[in-house]
Amino acid sequence: MEMLRVDNLAVTRGGLPVLEGLSFTLEAGHALVLRGPNGIGKTTLLRTLAGLQPPLAGTISMPPETMAYAAHSDGLKSTLSVAENLQFWASVYGTGSIEPALERMNLRQLSERAAMSLSAGQKRRLGLARLLVTGRPVWVLDEPTVSLDAASVVLFGEAVRAHLAAGGAALMATHIDLGLHEARVLDLAPFKARPPEEGGIKGSFDEAFA
Repeated sequence: MEMLRVDNLAVTRGGLPVLEGLSFTLEAGHALVLRGPNGIGKTTLLRTLAGLQPPLAGTISMPPETMAYAAHSDGLKSTLSVAENLQFWASVYGTGSIEPALERMNLRQLSERAAMSLSAGQKRRLGLARLLVTGRPVWVLDEPTVSLDAASVVLFGEAVRAHLAAGGAALMATHIDLGLHEARVLDLAPFKARPPEEGGIKGSFDEAFA
């Protein structure tokens, strides 16, 4: 089952095209890992897919209320406890118990701790645990393992694999091996935008190089 389709997409950062001509699909039960050098446009692409900025060209096709997006920010309420943070997000998305998320991300012993008192790695685990209470089938993740130790990376990789096994899908920008050897890799380097005089897409490049 196809959960996300991208056709001939072009995206911009700071008014300038960074990627163009990008097409791919993501099916249920599958993971796709984005690769490419720093600055190639991985975060810009994910922000565009999440609806935080419009594409310059192309189309993004996805059923409504399908995506859960996890960016660099953990998205936590610092004065709320671990459990209260998860309960807040569960209420936003209208899902059920937070217990599976606490268990999966090894947060049960921290459930009564205020988010402000957590270490950077613990905050990251809590931020990622939000994905498990959204009920959304498509996870879009921007460097999800930042601040995680090796054990927590394994823990998160297992959470992603369980999500895929349950019919979900994941699109991730990461340089870390999550142990998902079945994941496809998409190298963004060939889709780097070119100036119009070199055959690239017309857009804000026109003004920048006028």
